[in-house]
Amino acid sequence: MNIPSQAPLHLLHRVSEGTLATHSREPRGFPYPTALPFAPTARHVPMLLISHLAEHTRNLHADARAGFLVAHAAEGGVLDGQRLTMLGSFAPARPEETGELAQRYLRYHPDSARYLELGDFSFWVMSVERMRYIGGFGAMGWLAGEELDSLPPLCAADESSLCEYFDAYTGQPENLHLLGVDRYGCDLLLTGTRNRFTFDYPKLTNEDLKAALIDCFERQGDFSVR
Repeated sequence: MNIPSQAPLHLLHRVSEGTLATHSREPRGFPYPTALPFAPTARHVPMLLISHLAEHTRNLHADARAGFLVAHAAEGGVLDGQRLTMLGSFAPARPEETGELAQRYLRYHPDSARYLELGDFSFWVMSVERMRYIGGFGAMGWLAGEELDSLPPLCAADESSLCEYFDAYTGQPENLHLLGVDRYGCDLLLTGTRNRFTFDYPKLTNEDLKAALIDCFERQGDFSVR
């Protein structure tokens, strides 16, 4: 096993969709895979916004155990790219968490606001027990769920403050949007394409994070600092 540091974590932030595999109720016992958008929580685990009436939601109510696959295809195809299979369980978000999760999810998927307005959709968050990461030849292996991240996450208030700082610093260019910030990097929407900017080392203070965000912006090249 030769897995680069934080590689599974960065992969989770680079893609916007994954495959959820639940246990089918009918026909009973079969795996039931379905493609879904997701967003990483502050703890870097998948959160889903799913309908109460969806088959996969009914499956989770009957058996919360599930798998979740994310993949980032390379030019040579999916087998040459990175893949992460996560095993664990999903649970509905607690009422006190819903506001913060919605705020974060809508930064990553702003078009999902219409689903929240319907009242039939709710957030489900994954608890990860095991992961299988494949990053290329010789870079693969099993990891425990707690190996995804050992550092305390940013609180929602700090992340919102950093997003506001970034927007004020950049003057909110139309083709660049900051989706999320964590101690290892930041997620950008650059001319409609998701992009992950990886920090050179984990940032443990808000001041270090602000400096890293400025560095991120200035390295984009297509923009002038304002």
